[in-house]
Amino acid sequence: MNTPFNASGEWVQITSYSPFRGLRGVIRRVQVVDDDEEEPLSFYLVSLDTQKEPVWFENSEVEALDVLSK
Repeated sequence: MNTPFNASGEWVQITSYSPFRGLRGVIRRVQVVDDDEEEPLSFYLVSLDTQKEPVWFENSEVEALDVLSK
């Protein structure tokens, strides 16, 4: 399981098997759905390099990028 990100502005790469796989972008917004019976579920609004509009991704669909690898 991926560790949730703490703040917007972090660079990520999309790892899900979708048309966005391999694209990079910046987290613009974080939304956490908290459930008392299960672990919180995090969603990230990501501004991708190639997209005009930001796209929502689940925590398991993104991976943090090192600052030097951007």
